[in-house]
Amino acid sequence: MSPAITFDTVRADIAGELFLTPAELDPEADLFAAGLDSVRVLSLVERWRAAGHEVGFVDLLEQPTLQAWWQLLTRAQEH
Repeated sequence: MSPAITFDTVRADIAGELFLTPAELDPEADLFAAGLDSVRVLSLVERWRAAGHEVGFVDLLEQPTLQAWWQLLTRAQEH
């Protein structure tokens, strides 16, 4: 079983892709409006999958907020 992913880790991963500090990342903000693009999303998917956390690329594209992604990742952890 993979180690549990934390909200702070996810926030830091996304912030890093946006060249922000985690504190600058609003959990409800549209990540694409903040500068995230599909290549960076794919990078995050690969990172999280490599750590054992299944998450779908299309699922992330549908709701591009930190809060929505956190819910997807924690739901995937429960299964």
